[in-house]
Amino acid sequence: MQPHWQAAVCVALCAALLFAGALVAAAGKEPATTGGEAMKTCFDKDWRFHLGEESDAFASEWRTREFDDTSWRRLDLPHDWSIELPRDPASPGGTLGGFFVDGVGWYRKRFSVPDSWGGKRVALNFEGVFKNAEVWMNELYVGRHPYGYSSFTMDLTDYIEAGAENLVVVRVDNSAPRHSRWYSGSGIYRHVWLLVSDLVHIAEGGLYVTTPEVSAASALVRLETTVVNESEADRSVTARWAVRAPEGEECGRREAAAEIPPGESHALTGELPLSNPRLWSPDQPSLYRVEVEVRAGDEVLDADATAFGVRRIEFSAAEGFLLNGEPVVMRGGCVHHDCGPLGSMSIDRAEERKVEVLKASGFNAVRCAHNPPAPAFLEACDRLGMLVIDEAFDNWRERGMPNDYHLVFDDWWQRDLDSMVLRDRNHPSIIMWSIGNEVKERGLAWGPGIARRLAERVRALDPTRPVTSAVNDWPRWEKVDPFFAELDVCGYNYLVGRYEDDHRRHPDRIMVATETFASQAYEYWRAAERLPYVIGDFVWTSMDYLGESGIGGSWFEGDEDAPVEGGWLPEWPWHQAYCGDIDVCGWKRPASYYRDLLWGSPDALYIGVHAPVPEGKKVARLDWGWPDVQASWTWPGLEGRELQVDVYSACEEVELLLSGTPVGRKKMAEEDRLIATFTVPYAAGELTAVGYRAGAKVVAHSLATTGPAASLRLTADRNPIWADPNDLAYVTVEAVDAEGRPVPTADHVARFAVTGPGHLAAVGSNNPRHTEAYRGDKHRLHRGRCLAIVRPSEEAGEITLRAEADGLAPAEITIGAQARPQP
Repeated sequence: MQPHWQAAVCVALCAALLFAGALVAAAGKEPATTGGEAMKTCFDKDWRFHLGEESDAFASEWRTREFDDTSWRRLDLPHDWSIELPRDPASPGGTLGGFFVDGVGWYRKRFSVPDSWGGKRVALNFEGVFKNAEVWMNELYVGRHPYGYSSFTMDLTDYIEAGAENLVVVRVDNSAPRHSRWYSGSGIYRHVWLLVSDLVHIAEGGLYVTTPEVSAASALVRLETTVVNESEADRSVTARWAVRAPEGEECGRREAAAEIPPGESHALTGELPLSNPRLWSPDQPSLYRVEVEVRAGDEVLDADATAFGVRRIEFSAAEGFLLNGEPVVMRGGCVHHDCGPLGSMSIDRAEERKVEVLKASGFNAVRCAHNPPAPAFLEACDRLGMLVIDEAFDNWRERGMPNDYHLVFDDWWQRDLDSMVLRDRNHPSIIMWSIGNEVKERGLAWGPGIARRLAERVRALDPTRPVTSAVNDWPRWEKVDPFFAELDVCGYNYLVGRYEDDHRRHPDRIMVATETFASQAYEYWRAAERLPYVIGDFVWTSMDYLGESGIGGSWFEGDEDAPVEGGWLPEWPWHQAYCGDIDVCGWKRPASYYRDLLWGSPDALYIGVHAPVPEGKKVARLDWGWPDVQASWTWPGLEGRELQVDVYSACEEVELLLSGTPVGRKKMAEEDRLIATFTVPYAAGELTAVGYRAGAKVVAHSLATTGPAASLRLTADRNPIWADPNDLAYVTVEAVDAEGRPVPTADHVARFAVTGPGHLAAVGSNNPRHTEAYRGDKHRLHRGRCLAIVRPSEEAGEITLRAEADGLAPAEITIGAQARPQP
């Protein structure tokens, strides 16, 4: 197969349109326009919400203008109602859904439409609604959108009443049980945008930027803008592009003209050379910007803008993955869409923080599992430097769950695939498209045909990137070969043992480990390092998530929460997957410290003490899990009991000492897989690990027994923050002893109060079995800490979070909320 993506490319998309029309942050206010200028306005504010529907008669009334919705809850989007409700052990979603509750929700919003919008195109863009969204405008049915993860636009032009108050109603139906293999959330959980333009306008996803030629000395930027004429007359239009360098200075302008008949569209193109371009990479994520106006004479009909990156991607079995001519092995991890304690509510800062945390932990790549992510997540990947595999579907025509995507695949796959590619194709972070995950068609006779249709559709919209699909094992493995033949890069899930055999059978096949077990991290990463045709390793998962409960946890066989007969996941109250290198609070887990060593931090050293197993109990754990070890030498009541201590180290020798007395010294061998194991009778004191090379001490790390908890301590991830509901402060809440050391045994209930221009958006911990709510003003510490998430309003000022717990000195933190600079 001739690769369609081997050419040099650049791409990136900024979700925000910045152009001549004024942006209005408050969706309830009348947006500003001037003459023919276009406008994109955040439409998140001042919705009314009702959970459930009593009858069809009620539902019919709720769509009307006359209905009095003042008793409904007033809220701003994004919104996830499932995270707000108490979890239920009888929830139909069960352990896969994390025992969260779904249902049906209704949203209503009234807004004024100025006279100037008469004759304009007006639309609403929904970044994500889970799921089965139906939209009414002024009591008239506009349309539906089944898929919960793809963005979609509803054209309201024929339903808008200019010079009057208008009503939009959205019904969200997530009531069908067993629709996902993980926590989905429910509601309008991403942003909504109001779009106003001329009837001659830029097509959705119609601004497209590529760089067919890239070198250190020069690059060629190719500009394309597709314009649609929905008027009743021929229109002569001009597209005017301006390209800006990362610092904002203008690099050049181009324009192109065309005459477009009514009811048709036309792609206008231009090219602009760049000298000494700033190339985009994870280490230097330089972003250019292009702004385009579509004009008829002096009138601006529509406008758009996007960030983009100049970079070249190449893939081959012989050389692997080259970025700007340099080999890159992807240190990857899979990421679901939820935002931990926030549920699926997609606040921009929450999406950004995921990328920050992963980047700080050594990841340079993520795979979006198993659906398109929020635009804000991709913007953060562009800005911070994170490679992305953008994935469309978890299943196709064959059923995975009773009410999953297979029910609508035949009717909707092309629209949803188009949505992903057209929305995301300008992101430089995206280096690969994935058309599916572990689809059952992979080994069936009709599977390659479906794969071909999807792959060809992707290539028609964006020929600059390879197409992949993640594939797991099949009884007769060679039957998957025709499926793989339709792909440019072949995704292997949990199949390290097949790499070399398949390379012998298909020496030109490019492979990527799209999912791997944490428990076999050493083997998978060594294979990716050693074999050039395996271009990266993506652990399941990099960031922990809700649902698929306990897939990475440990439990005792025979306990009440152990899997039921015939089941494979632990039962209530497990609700976090607990398989992430990073937990749902954004904190590193032991597997992440181990991965630091694999990825080239030779002097890293971690001490993990195994949680003691009660006598007569047997620990059970799946391959996605990691041993339950803690960086703690505080085990009151276990004096004299032997504890297993693991030291993660890449040194030649490791020595362990307790309060200065040697416990043991071990030479590290390949079979140790960077883990030295000791048995130590517990006694309070200081446990120290020392790493040696050539007999010389190169690194040491200690764990000290702490005193009893004396007070709380609050630490914000950032201070100040922006006075913007799209920002957040993540506050770590710790119990500390009299010397200020975290106390890992503390399990106090922390109570919170917020004063100032903000509120408590969520609370939570990394306890995968807790039964507490993620909404509220209190939460129990787990192993000495929990998390409080503070969300600012639009008012600048100081936000104070106070935390109290019985028997501990309280703590306060003041977080500055600053007015965000205007663009």
